[in-house]
Amino acid sequence: MPTMADVRPAVPAPSRLARLRERYLRHAPRLLAAVAALLGLLTLLDAVIHSERLRVHELTQVIPEPTSAAASAIVAVSGLVLLRVAAGLRKRKRRAWQIAVGVTVVMIVAHVLKAHRVGEALVSAAFLVLLLSARARFTAKSDPTSRWFALRVFLQFAAIAIAFGMVMLYANPRHVAGSPSFGDRWQEVVCGLVGADGPVRLTGDKFGDVFHGTLLAFGLVTVIVVALLLLRPSEPSARLTPEDEQRLRALLATQGERDSLGYFALRRDKSVVWSASGKAAIAYRVVSGVALASGDPIGDPEAWPGAISAYRELVDEYGWTPAVMGCGELGATVYRREYDLSAYALGDEAIVDVEDFTLEGRPMRGVRQACTKVARAGYEVKVRRARDIPTDELTDVIRAADAWRGAEVERGFSMALSRLGDPRDGDTVLATAQLDGALRGLLNFVPWGADGLSLDLMRRDRSADNGLNEFMISEVVKAAPELGVRRVSLNFAVFRDALERGERIGAGPILRVWRGLILFLSRFWQIESLYRFNVKFRPYWEPRFLSFPAARDIPRIAVAALEAEAFLVRPKLLKRLMGRT
Repeated sequence: MPTMADVRPAVPAPSRLARLRERYLRHAPRLLAAVAALLGLLTLLDAVIHSERLRVHELTQVIPEPTSAAASAIVAVSGLVLLRVAAGLRKRKRRAWQIAVGVTVVMIVAHVLKAHRVGEALVSAAFLVLLLSARARFTAKSDPTSRWFALRVFLQFAAIAIAFGMVMLYANPRHVAGSPSFGDRWQEVVCGLVGADGPVRLTGDKFGDVFHGTLLAFGLVTVIVVALLLLRPSEPSARLTPEDEQRLRALLATQGERDSLGYFALRRDKSVVWSASGKAAIAYRVVSGVALASGDPIGDPEAWPGAISAYRELVDEYGWTPAVMGCGELGATVYRREYDLSAYALGDEAIVDVEDFTLEGRPMRGVRQACTKVARAGYEVKVRRARDIPTDELTDVIRAADAWRGAEVERGFSMALSRLGDPRDGDTVLATAQLDGALRGLLNFVPWGADGLSLDLMRRDRSADNGLNEFMISEVVKAAPELGVRRVSLNFAVFRDALERGERIGAGPILRVWRGLILFLSRFWQIESLYRFNVKFRPYWEPRFLSFPAARDIPRIAVAALEAEAFLVRPKLLKRLMGRT
């Protein structure tokens, strides 16, 4: 017989209207983004290809018909802004939603003031209702500093434009009818910024066209720049706090053997997000709106879902694009399961097994000959932990490494530490090559757990003999047993599978074209050369993956990754002008 505790009030099933509303809210960001993008595209078509208006008449009724060149320019800029707002709506940006609401209200008012456009006003009102009904879905934060920076830029642009217009009016009195007051001239300039005529009557068509055209250009550029600044994603400065670094080192001490890239999470230009338990963490940096993580999460794999959940919450909060560079197969699998991120094989990591490594045999002939040649030339290699190197000698090594880098920026993000000689990195292994007492080359390896090393830095004097790098690596592997090391991770070979299979007999045309493209890109970046260098040591390969949300995000992620790795560098002047430090 059921007790009172077993008798529960029946929960009424949601109505069909409630289910439809819930479904709409779930898809509202993408739906409204698509509508905004369509309106923006049609606006551009209407402004730029005016003769094509009749072909899309039914779709372009909601778009004001330009009646002059100024109106056409304003409409074109409106289309660009709408397209930019659409991208923000898809990412649930609160500021993009606010701008969309504001633009829609202005459109409604404009249509109401023109009685023959009541239908267009109703369409705009319907779009406004959709925006307001989905307000709760747009919660992603924009860059908090952009609001004030955009206001500053707006005031600067406006001041320059007004000053320019006033100078034109006062410097050309013969083209100004009568003697208008300062206020009338100021009003004429302000009206010119929006493509309208003011109270001042100008004589001479050429001067009037130049005056109004220049001011309108100022106004349109100001609108575009301010809109882009308001909608740009947040890009906080990445910084590894001392507390985070200490906690990461503790995790690496117990779980560091899982990922050869784990130690690179200690870069000081990365931020860290932690699982609720504190047993796992993800190191990342935000670049161009992409929250770029590197490698597998740090810590116990059982706690990885918690770290990924915290990372996802952070990405959703700011509307960033998630991406993971160089994660292993397990990491890619967990990211797929917990975050629904797709995975693409980015390349392979070359790992040398110390116990199996030998210079004997025909496959190692090239490396053996290079090492023999360098050894006969008198080079000597020392392999030591960084903590065992005297301070004066370490200072000379750092100075030489900086000099050999030349004018190039320090590259690296996911597979480089980008520092040398830090007291906290005493477990790193440094191999130095000398000839007649002079330093000619160096390798730096970071710890990979207790029994592994991962290559961080490889530099040499450009006048040193060819084969020096092969000689240093061979000496590191030879000294590995004394250091308690049984595996050494070398360079990462991007697109190794395509390079390897594309040169085989019977390779298909698509694979050959893809390999040809990679070889072309190798002229600018060391893709093929790194692969050829790695192959010499007969390593075993560990695949590395790029995890991403959707194919449409790959171009943005690629640019962010190239910038993070310093293959693309923003000019300092441009960064200053854009308010980025």
